[in-house]
Amino acid sequence: MSQGYAIELYFDPALENQVLKAWNVLARRQISTQLIEIESRPHITLFSSPFIDPSKFENIVKNFASKQEALAISFSSIGSLPSDNNVLFLAPTPSMSLLQFHSQLCDAMRKEGVEMGEEYRPGSWIPYCPVAEEVPKSRMAEAFTVLRDLKLPVTGYAMDIGLVEYSPVRELFSFMLGNTFEA
Repeated sequence: MSQGYAIELYFDPALENQVLKAWNVLARRQISTQLIEIESRPHITLFSSPFIDPSKFENIVKNFASKQEALAISFSSIGSLPSDNNVLFLAPTPSMSLLQFHSQLCDAMRKEGVEMGEEYRPGSWIPYCPVAEEVPKSRMAEAFTVLRDLKLPVTGYAMDIGLVEYSPVRELFSFMLGNTFEA
């Protein structure tokens, strides 16, 4: 049963592997295995909604991706969201190019009549890459310590953008940034 949909930004293999390393260390320590269990992929969520028409989003995302280039990403800090499901994340340096990328996607969606929740609007959106979910409160300090042992910053590129249905995560489609050819 679907709980929602998300447009996600995906990384080059080297950067993706750095994020997976954090997931695996936290899983080996039995702190959090949630992202592995739901079959997620390292990402930054650009938009999420419980109700969308995936077929409408395919053209929006495809056209948007064709006009973009690979985007430099530098994860420079770790953080936690003020929510009940105890999410820990790697935070990208909020570069002008990342913020413009997100803003342009929002503009493209708005032009197609897509309503955007407050948390994903430019000026409110907090870019992050989850590395742990549902961390027991009693293990949050340990999880932060584990993540601090990562050699930050880790850098790479965002290469693809896709739409997923969750949970578990099921990719509906994805497109390479700058790719004007049919997949």
